Amino acid sequence: MGMKNPLHRKKLQLALRAFTTKVIEKSSELDHIWVTRWLDDIGLPQYKDQFHEARIDGRMIQYLTVNDLLTLKVTSQLHHLSIKCAIHVLHANKFNPNCLRRRPVEEKHPSPSEVVQWSNHRVMEWLRAVDLAEYAPNLRGSGVHGGLIILEPRFSSETLALLLNIPPQKTLLRRHLATAFSALVGPQAMQEKREYGNATGHVPLTTTAKVKPKKLGFTQFSHLRKRKPDESADYICPIDSGALTVNGVSRLSSSAQKGLSPRLDRQAEREEQVGLKAQTNIN
Repeated sequence: MGMKNPLHRKKLQLALRAFTTKVIEKSSELDHIWVTRWLDDIGLPQYKDQFHEARIDGRMIQYLTVNDLLTLKVTSQLHHLSIKCAIHVLHANKFNPNCLRRRPVEEKHPSPSEVVQWSNHRVMEWLRAVDLAEYAPNLRGSGVHGGLIILEPRFSSETLALLLNIPPQKTLLRRHLATAFSALVGPQAMQEKREYGNATGHVPLTTTAKVKPKKLGFTQFSHLRKRKPDESADYICPIDSGALTVNGVSRLSSSAQKGLSPRLDRQAEREEQVGLKAQTNIN
């Protein structure tokens, strides 16, 4: 067929697998045109041309890997995290195409379970509501949406201030943003963010960090022939995310969190090593 684009080949393979297994996925109802609108909603419209050319549809979103995103020219670590959290929100809402909220409704004190579904535009509306209207346009193309704000433990008011280009010397404005941010995400998420910030080996989330390609080892080439069930960790947001609900907010489970932050990666690796050692001892 002369199909050279690796993502086109992947799309065909996924479609053939769905056809042969007769597994009906809700995500398959979302076409590539919907995905370009979704990129607008999560604040990453600059990638619409790449996603459109690769014909990324709802089914493919589930199976995107780090290297797939790099092929799509998404190199920013923050943007990878934005897409990861946005995919998790889709999983938690069973790929409801209208799950993201674009406009304010009558919600004087929105709960974290509502904020997690905010689109990029809705976050900008919130900034206008807390008297930071002049900085709101700076969020266009930032990848900031409700899912990133709530689910990513390293995303803080400092990260938001950087993205909004609020000068460090404007301490009162930054303090005002920090207070509004804390009220928005709620005490539980703020506690989690503080714990991550105080953890040993914590690497702050920056706006300039780039993602490096994942190198394939010899054992990982097997996915070219037949994907193993335990290789779901290769995905940007594992399908078996097993959404946990805490105080009404759908949180990422441990398997889905892998890759969200260096600390979580190291913690997951340690847990895997302990499990392997225990299994060896038993044998």
